[in-house]
Amino acid sequence: MKKLINRPEDAIRETLEGMALAHADLLRVDVEQQLIVRKDAPVAGKVGVVSGGGSGHEPLHGGFVGMGMLDAACPGAVFTSPVPDQMLAAAKAVNGGAGVLYIVKNYTGDVMNFELAAELAEAEGISVRSVIINDDVAVEDSTFTAGRRGVGGTVLAEKITGALAERKASLDEVAAICQKVNENVRSMGMALTPCTVPAAGQPSFELGENEMEIGIGIHGEPGRRRVPLASADEIAEMLVTPIVEDLPFRKDDRVLAFVNGMGGTPLMELYIMFRAVHRLLEERGITVVRSLVGNYITSLEMAGTSVSLLRLDDQMVDLWDAPVHAAGMHWGA
Repeated sequence: MKKLINRPEDAIRETLEGMALAHADLLRVDVEQQLIVRKDAPVAGKVGVVSGGGSGHEPLHGGFVGMGMLDAACPGAVFTSPVPDQMLAAAKAVNGGAGVLYIVKNYTGDVMNFELAAELAEAEGISVRSVIINDDVAVEDSTFTAGRRGVGGTVLAEKITGALAERKASLDEVAAICQKVNENVRSMGMALTPCTVPAAGQPSFELGENEMEIGIGIHGEPGRRRVPLASADEIAEMLVTPIVEDLPFRKDDRVLAFVNGMGGTPLMELYIMFRAVHRLLEERGITVVRSLVGNYITSLEMAGTSVSLLRLDDQMVDLWDAPVHAAGMHWGA
């Protein structure tokens, strides 16, 4: 194992300390409670938007804390859910009197712990709503979840939901737009290589030199199938076709196309993938009106990519374009 760490057991704490030093203008970081909070939180009259999950997916979620996106994030250990006490502390830290929305990826530990945290917050007089993101079309059930996994669509939900919350919409309205994003986004990923969890010290799975895994999860869970290595155009077809057929997306739909890197994929290759995705959508009469390309929801150093397509309406386009200023996403502000 070759990693830029000191001791595996110190990796999360030192990550948080590094974020606090690097982004002191944007964030407050509570290293002991493992919380990343927007510097000006709580904002009076604004719904607090909170998410979280296992570490190892950076910049998700902590990198998306800031104006126009999340108000707080709760990082767990690598690929491990945060605990309810973290989530409750986050709700308290960002509650400006308008309530709190939890955005939860559909993994068993995350769902269970956020549900408990919501009950605890309600008992303390904080109104809470939760939206579960389950956009992965690859498999119905997996090692970490019952039902579809929450993957790349989480990034898009956090951005669009955060933009509406910034406008001081009501808790019901903020929860509704998050749910609308989830209902209209579909994703699928693939891996060229495994990743290595620092505490484990060895790859999470094995892939042959000329193999790739289609439908992989962000924790290295098995996908739909293991197949021989293929070209970028062929891989794009393997991902786009099941995504388009699932919703389904139709001719004349307008979409946001998100080509995400899994942590170890050069941006050059992601743009080659985006070119292929764009062409496949164009052939189907689907118009790409917004795009996102880069490493936004990763799996440590895994080489691979995921594709997410979000069917847009005018409201979602407006909210996507709204200003955002976070460590991992910044425009218009």
